[in-house]
Amino acid sequence: MRDHDTAPHRPGRRLSTKETAELLGVKPETVYAYVSRGLLSSRREPGGRSSTFEAKEVEALARRNRREAAGSPGSGGDLSVRTRITLIEQDRYFYRGVDAVDLATRHSYEEVAEWLWTGRLSPGVTFSAPGPTVAVARRAVDALSEHASPVDRLRVAAIAAAAEDPLRFDLSEDAVLNTARVLIPTLVAALPPVRPGHKDGGPLAQRLWGRLTGHPADDASLRVLDTALALLADHDLAASTLAVRVAASARAHAYAAVSAGLGVLEGPLHGAASGLAHRMLLDVLDQGTAVPVIADELRAGRRVPGLGHRLYTGEDPRARVLFGLLEQLPRAESALLAARDIVATTARHTSLHANVDLALAVFTASSGMPATAGETIFAVARTAGWIAHALEEYGERPLRMRPSGHYVGPRPPQPLPE
Repeated sequence: MRDHDTAPHRPGRRLSTKETAELLGVKPETVYAYVSRGLLSSRREPGGRSSTFEAKEVEALARRNRREAAGSPGSGGDLSVRTRITLIEQDRYFYRGVDAVDLATRHSYEEVAEWLWTGRLSPGVTFSAPGPTVAVARRAVDALSEHASPVDRLRVAAIAAAAEDPLRFDLSEDAVLNTARVLIPTLVAALPPVRPGHKDGGPLAQRLWGRLTGHPADDASLRVLDTALALLADHDLAASTLAVRVAASARAHAYAAVSAGLGVLEGPLHGAASGLAHRMLLDVLDQGTAVPVIADELRAGRRVPGLGHRLYTGEDPRARVLFGLLEQLPRAESALLAARDIVATTARHTSLHANVDLALAVFTASSGMPATAGETIFAVARTAGWIAHALEEYGERPLRMRPSGHYVGPRPPQPLPE
């Protein structure tokens, strides 16, 4: 076996793709993924048909990968992962270095998704799914109990779409991107429409609207929904995103990686948080004041939903944008007033600010949507970010996210139980 640590390379020598792949211990396709992510630079020699790579740069990347395997940041030991997708700092967040709020307010959800995946904007892009894939996903979802949650339906739709795709194990970047562009509209199309005979068409936000409420869609409402989808597309290594990266590290295909994210999303501390805020908001509207509602939450020892975020010291920037758009919807006025009452009431004993869950609750409650609608919006939106993280992880060393357990049980040998 070749010793990669000591293999001699002449000064200035360049490596072929095959040699680079061997040195890094990856497939040739992964070498090109490294190039697309800026981890390696390549050059095509005059008259040559394939790319070559600088030996020193390849060896440096190999050493960094080995350090990670030994337990340095990025190995899973401290849950620190190198990423080029989202940065959160100073109460702002950025998609690939660009202010996420600016992107979400100026571009559609589909355009923002393409930016997350490729670092390129594709003006006017829309996602569509082939009829057979949608039909299979709908049949699977229709077979579920009426008590199935939105995430149940989305998980089943993802699994059904995977079963319909015999090439799902192709993890090349182009293949995964094609999967993403089909999977997201399939998830939406598989959800049952609120009104029978609903016709699909238009941007993704418009198609999703008819699955959340029977109220007619207007431009202002669709803008709120589309902006919410774009704002929620990614948020660094949230719990569901970490699950996606673990699955991708084991080389699970994109459908399975998304399914892993959906499984984590159903927890009340993650995607389902907006539903709790929705119900609380309805209680405030019913009571006419937030005081007794907040008092009941505190008396029960529960955290007041829709407030605070550990990554922001001030107001969640996503909430700020959505509240601004909701002010343009006349029907949202009473729900907005109730949300402000919640914030003001809790401010008497804590300085928590509104987060995106409270803003989503105002939108869903004022649009005639069920309490679970925010969870659906969150799941569909975050699928774009999950795909971006899966793509990034496919370019890393396989199975690098394998932390060691810290055993605290009885020391062996122990006697056999009787």
